Amino acid sequence: MDVGVQMVFATYGWTGMSDDQAWDEEIRLARLADELGFNALWAVEHHFNDYSFCPDNLQVMAYLAAACPNIDLGTAAVILPWNDPLRVAEKAIALDILSKGRLRFGIGRGLARREFAAFNQTMEQSRERFDESAAMILEALRTGVIEGNGKYYKQPRIELRPRPKYDFTGRIYAVASSDDSIDACAKLGARMVMFADRPWPLRMDAIQRHRDLTQKYHGRKALPMLIADFSVCWPDLAEAEVLARKHMGSFVQSNVEHYELMSDHFSTVKGYNAYAQKSEIVRKTGLEGMTEGFMKAGVWGPPDRILRELETRRQVVGDFELATSFRFGGIPYDVAEKSIRLFAKEVLPVLHSWETARAPEVKAAE
Repeated sequence: MDVGVQMVFATYGWTGMSDDQAWDEEIRLARLADELGFNALWAVEHHFNDYSFCPDNLQVMAYLAAACPNIDLGTAAVILPWNDPLRVAEKAIALDILSKGRLRFGIGRGLARREFAAFNQTMEQSRERFDESAAMILEALRTGVIEGNGKYYKQPRIELRPRPKYDFTGRIYAVASSDDSIDACAKLGARMVMFADRPWPLRMDAIQRHRDLTQKYHGRKALPMLIADFSVCWPDLAEAEVLARKHMGSFVQSNVEHYELMSDHFSTVKGYNAYAQKSEIVRKTGLEGMTEGFMKAGVWGPPDRILRELETRRQVVGDFELATSFRFGGIPYDVAEKSIRLFAKEVLPVLHSWETARAPEVKAAE
């Protein structure tokens, strides 16, 4: 089984943490993950707020390509409506060459209304912008040529340099929760990315829909999805529960504020049906109820409990890849480091022994 580490780049006002300290801690954990034998690093793209601020995850990964030579480098995700497709394609190809085929290219369309506003966009545009941009970029990664004549992107045909060297088959990921995002993910032939924020039986309709659509569009089985997780790996169960509840609760509060989940605005935007449903649940259950959902979906506790929970999850959703965050919700660095070290020592070897379907080996493009 493939296991990565998710980098969130967050501060919380009550901690008094500076932005540069937050980045320093994430980079320290990334270097540690490389040393401890994890398979991939994953970085988000977010802007402007304590919730998360990593404005260019491809740039971060270009740095980590040299700093962490033994691990794959993932974007979870590049938010396409906020980026020019030509520049995304160029940067992705350059990073893949620098890292010798270690890039896992994840894309998404964005969710926070305040971030869209800062880029002089509206969420109503996100579906069309994503679909236009994704098609252009993936074709460029395949052929080295980009062009577009859509509603939003009038791109003259141009050959990119450096040219792509490695085949991206099996290395394309797309965040997908709402029906139209699931359909778009399947059309692109991408792996599905989901976040661990509610019990997994509730997600099976969406997961199965992606599998069915992948079979329909491409005549093959969908590759294992990527689950972005939150974990506290701790020797003592009672202490682990206290830590998990405290910091998942802080993350939930920040998440609700950033995405305005107490508002009903998602219900007025086409294509965000899954988030409209989530927002309705949050308004009904409040922060406490949402925290309980995170506690049930995430993995925390001593190593044996974490392994049992992940095995139970696998029985529900089938094979999956993991991107686990150990630094979230204001977790102090020393706690995050102790957690990731224990996970690497006692959980990671067992997960690596689990047989899952794998993508083709990275090879030079023909």
